[in-house]
Amino acid sequence: MTTRAATDLFSEWAMKNKDEGMERGHAASVTEMLDMSLAQVNAPFSAVDVGCGNGWVCRALEAIEGCTHAVGVDGSEAMIKKAKSLGDGAFHLALLPQWKPSERFDLVHSMEFLYYLKDPSQMLKVLHDEWMNDGGVLVAGIDHYLENSDSHGWPEALNVHMTLMSESEWKEAMIAAGFVDVEMHRAAAKDGFVGTLVMMGKRR
Repeated sequence: MTTRAATDLFSEWAMKNKDEGMERGHAASVTEMLDMSLAQVNAPFSAVDVGCGNGWVCRALEAIEGCTHAVGVDGSEAMIKKAKSLGDGAFHLALLPQWKPSERFDLVHSMEFLYYLKDPSQMLKVLHDEWMNDGGVLVAGIDHYLENSDSHGWPEALNVHMTLMSESEWKEAMIAAGFVDVEMHRAAAKDGFVGTLVMMGKRR
C-alpha cells in the first residue's frame, strides 16, 4: 500500500476539528518547550512555528511580551485556512524543506513535525543555515522516537511515513547540522508516557 502524504492526513484532521485535540494534547509539552527556549532568547525576538497546524503556538508566542511577531508554516491547506480564520498572524502554506522564509528568526519552534520528513537531518541543517539569526534558538519536540515504544505503530496505523530515530541519533543530527549548546529533554512525562523528546540548540 502506498503511504499517503502527512499533509493530506492533517487536512483531514483539520476538517474533522481534530486539531483542537492536538492542541490540548500537546499543550503541556509545548509550554515546557517555550519556557526552556525563551529563557535563552533575548527580547525583542521574532519567532516561527514550523508545522504550525491551526496556529495556536503562534498566537501563544505573540501574546508573550518581547515577541515582535510570530510566523507559521504548514503544508496542510486546511490547517493554514483554519489558522488564518483564528487570528491575524502571518501563515504560509508551504512544503518543506523546499520553501524558504523571506526573513530569519530568533526562535524556531516545531512540535510533531520533523519525523514526517524522509530526511529530518537535512531539515535541521536548513533551519540552522537559512532560517535562524546568529544567536537564535531552535526548540523541537517529537513523540515518535525509538525510546517511545508506544509510537512505533503509528506509521502503519495512519498510513504515513515517519522516520524513527533514537534520542542519541537526534542529538547527533543537531550537532551535525551546526547547532551548539545542544540539550535533550523529556517534556510532560507522566502515567507511563516517556515524554515528548525535546531538542534545543543555538546557532552560534
